[in-house]
Formats: sequence, C-alpha cells, structure tokens
Amino acid sequence: MNSQKAWILCCFFNFLIACVFGLLMRFMYLFPLDFLNYSFLLHAHSHVAMLGWVYMIVYVLAVHFFIPKEKSQKPIYNRLFWLTEFSVIGMMIAFPIQGYGVFSIIFSTMHILLSYVFCRLVWKDSLRDTSPSQRLLLVSVLFMVLSTFGVWCLGPAVSTLGKQSAFYQISIQFFLHFQFNGWFILAILALFLKQFQRKIDEVKFKKFYFLMIISTLLTVAFPVRWYIENDILSYINGLGVLIQLGAFVYFYKMLKPQMNHFKKALDKTTKIVYGLALCSLLLKVGIQLLTIFPNLAEVSHQIRNFVIGFIHLTTLGIITGFLFGILLQNKMLSANSSILKIGMKIFILGYIATEILLFLQGWFFFFGEGTISGYFQSILIFSIFLVLGLALIMVSVINKKQM
Repeated sequence: MNSQKAWILCCFFNFLIACVFGLLMRFMYLFPLDFLNYSFLLHAHSHVAMLGWVYMIVYVLAVHFFIPKEKSQKPIYNRLFWLTEFSVIGMMIAFPIQGYGVFSIIFSTMHILLSYVFCRLVWKDSLRDTSPSQRLLLVSVLFMVLSTFGVWCLGPAVSTLGKQSAFYQISIQFFLHFQFNGWFILAILALFLKQFQRKIDEVKFKKFYFLMIISTLLTVAFPVRWYIENDILSYINGLGVLIQLGAFVYFYKMLKPQMNHFKKALDKTTKIVYGLALCSLLLKVGIQLLTIFPNLAEVSHQIRNFVIGFIHLTTLGIITGFLFGILLQNKMLSANSSILKIGMKIFILGYIATEILLFLQGWFFFFGEGTISGYFQSILIFSIFLVLGLALIMVSVINKKQM
C-alpha cells in the first residue's frame, strides 16, 4: 500500500471513530450507559472530528497539491503524518476515559506542536507561485497558528479565574472560531480553487481575499459577545457578517465564468457532493446574516440544537463536502465504485436528515413548543446512516487498486 492510500485510509478511520462517538452520544439520550461519561465522549468526538479528520485530510491534500513532488517525498512528511496520527489516537483513547486530564492534554498539546512543524514546512516547501490558491492556503495556515493562542490561554485562565470565567470561555471560542472560519474554511477553499485549471480573475480574487480575512477577524466578536455584555461587539460582528457576504459575492463572480467548464469534467457523484458543499456554504453565510438581529443572536447559542446544527453544517456540509468533492475529482476516491456511490448517498441522506431534525427541534424550542415526538429516536436512526455511509466509503478506499 503506498503512503497516500494509507494516509487517506487513516483519515477516514479517524472520521469513522468520531462519527461512532457522536452516535454513542445520541444513543445515550435514549439508553444511558453507566460506564460512559457523556461530556468526556463529547470532547473525544469534537477533538477526533476536528484534529483527526479535518486537519489530517487537509494535511494530505495540501501536501499533494501544494508541495512539489521532490519535496513531498522527503521522509519528514511521512514521519510528521504518523506522529500526528499518534497524538490523535492518544486523544481517541484518553478523552472518553478522563475528559480533560493529564493524558488528553499531553496528546492535544503534542498535536498543536506538530501542527506548528507542518505550518513551517508549508511555508518553506510549498510552490513558490503567487497563485490565488497558494495565497489562500498560506493565510489559512497563519489562522491556524493564531487559533492556538486561545489554547495557550486556557492554563492561565483556569489557574487565575477558573473554568467558569469569561476569560476561559472566550479562550475556547477564540480557538474554535479561528480553527473553523480561519484555518479550515480557507484551506478548503484554497484546495477547491486549486481544482480550477484556468487562470482566476486576479482583481476579483484580491477583493474576495481581503474581505474574507477582515470578516474572519471581525466575526470573532460574535462568540465573545456571549460572555461580555457590550453592544459594540454586536456592531463589529454585524459589520463582519456583511463583509463576509461581500466576500462570497466576489467568490461567486470570480468562479462564475469557469463554472460550466469546471462542471463538464465531473461525474454525477462529484457534482452532487460539490453541490451539497456549496449549498451548505450559502446556508452558513445566510445563518450568520441572521445574527445581526439581536434576539436571534441571543438564542443562537442558548438553544443547543442550533449550535450543534451549525457546527455540523460547517464540518459535515461545507468542509467534508468540499473534501469529498476534491477526493472524488482527483480519483483519490473511486467514483465508479458502486460501494462508494451507495455509501456517499447514505452519508448525505444522514447529514441532511440530522440537520433538518436539529434545526426543526431548535425552532420548536424557540417557539416554546417542547420536543418533537420521536425526535431522539429519529436522530439516532439517521446518525446510523452517517456511520454506515462512512464505513462503505472506507471499504471502497480499501478496495481501490492504485493511487
């Protein structure tokens, strides 16, 4: 098995484990398991999903598309990948057992330090062109480093003010905001732009690029506002959200002339997956626009279903959607495999159904209607679809002959 296939398989294994943890949490709502701690499982689920699936597969694709062949063959890339995977396996085992404890903190810290090594390698070895995708990747890596400042503040926050303090909570939100909206989303868009063969309009790209960076910096005010009562933060977020809308208008204008040419080369499954990713992205921008209204901004984080729905929209819809599309388009997943097609359809069905249920239940709570009947049973069943779909996709990766 060549290293790229082993890497991709490894990423899917992490994703599957993260999904199983998520499934177990939904199972525990109906059938409590005394030997499992729900909040420990939640930490395991989120860490493995973010750092085991998204981070690792972005690592694989960034090396594939942005590091020249002669440099990417250097042993450091393979060693770094497996060392990072070791830290993920550590978190996979430690978090469900002890939550935030000595071992889980050691493995999480190890992951951050290794990500700095990756950051340095990308800056040093990546193609020395100034193409749009290249600039987007480099700025995404800077956002990754910026996000980790939030993690380094956690220790001082706990020792001085405690876990309930605004400082502690803001540090976590700072990390999450720049991981998702800075590092992950921009890296995914960089990889997506890399798939366009023709030259991208430089003027439109520059506008998109600068507006995107400014909006990412400004919208961190939104989660901070949850812990600090200050109207100025709401205005800053409002401005950031409007700038983000402007950024995506330029993103659309920049890609529109090439879209037909781009679509012609894609098979049906890849088109569906990319379509899902772009629709999810549109929804995310729309939902963030709603946070301009104070009463909606308030409930957005108080109603847990909205929070989970939004996080899944970002991770499963946008990030995973684009990643699947890129993997399929470049034959890293075999688009002709019938197992893969069935797996993909089951996974997408699971994603759409769980999202509808989460947001619908959120609205029920918002209007004081209580719980939808059969809600926990339904969401558990559709979560099984996610796990089953992923398992089939993994089987198709194992069966794939050459890479």
